[in-house]
Amino acid sequence: MVAAVYAGALAAALFASGSASTPGLSVEALGQFVPPAAFASSHAYASSHAVTYNQSLVPEGAWIRVRQHTERSGATTVLMRVVGVKPGHAFGVHVHQKACGADPAAAGSHYQDKVGMDADHVNAQNEVWLDFQSDSRGSGTATAQHEWTFRKGEAASVVIHSEPGTKGSRVACFTVPFGGNSS
Repeated sequence: MVAAVYAGALAAALFASGSASTPGLSVEALGQFVPPAAFASSHAYASSHAVTYNQSLVPEGAWIRVRQHTERSGATTVLMRVVGVKPGHAFGVHVHQKACGADPAAAGSHYQDKVGMDADHVNAQNEVWLDFQSDSRGSGTATAQHEWTFRKGEAASVVIHSEPGTKGSRVACFTVPFGGNSS
């Protein structure tokens, strides 16, 4: 019990930041990574929605916070912060179409503003890329900004990959209730 209270206080301190009231839509989610077996079967972790598939890169107990802010104009900013991942490692991170599951493939494909598989579509301008390199303490941050917003119900998670860009295996996933327009 004391450990859970301490972990909650630690996460709050690590993720503390000022909040400005800006018109538009804002979404924020915070999670602590658990292994697939705990993710799939334990009610104790049901509220986390964060699963690690590779504990050497994203250990059980690492934290993630994701914020989305969409202006009334549709311009969207996604911010991500992680704490407790492998120090000094370069990760790829993308918004995916589906919620996380015990199987890394459950999150589906990258969310794209304009759907396609060629170089005009698979890039940081058409997708949300949050690639980062963790510092010596295993923390990292990333921000992506776009002039478009998510289509309602079509963006549901953030997947951490073992390498930046479009390569690398899926090492962790965090379900996020991204908001979007109704079209």
